[in-house]
Amino acid sequence: MGEPVTRAAVTVTFLAMARPPELPASFPGGIRFARVQPCSVPFYRYLYSEIGGDYLWWMRRAETDARIAAHLDNPLVQVHVLTIGEEPVGIAELDYRPMITVNLAYFGLMRHAIGRGLGMRFLLASLTQAWSHRPRAVTVNTCNADHPRALPLYLRAGFVKVRSVDEVWEIPDRVGLTVPERLKVR
Repeated sequence: MGEPVTRAAVTVTFLAMARPPELPASFPGGIRFARVQPCSVPFYRYLYSEIGGDYLWWMRRAETDARIAAHLDNPLVQVHVLTIGEEPVGIAELDYRPMITVNLAYFGLMRHAIGRGLGMRFLLASLTQAWSHRPRAVTVNTCNADHPRALPLYLRAGFVKVRSVDEVWEIPDRVGLTVPERLKVR
């Protein structure tokens, strides 16, 4: 018998972008986009939990510190952070391992930074970084557990839908996430 889990029914939408967006990224004073290198496991876990806690980001929560450290030590994985002053408010994890594409593996803002006009600017800065490696495409996926404005934001930035897949996630109860009633599988 396995560990206790809560099952969630989600629709995952896979998106791709075939050319860089034409809009440049810009931020008002005091806001900065920068790569965190090296990125410590505690800092990564903090960002992942604070940003993804409302959106069922569970997979990295279930991994050991050693596995996350190995992931972060891979030179083909980059963690970029959006800060207001000295406070981190967003994460963009770029995964260059597919080599011909770049995957925006995780992207999001902390709750108190949402609605301040930062989302598109942060996404454009992340895409500028991804396209600087001259991939054939940049990919991202989102799901109906993510913020409701996530998919429209990706589409406005120039991503196109590739496909949608219905999945059932078995989220380990030990990660401490609350699965919204609308997503629970009975």
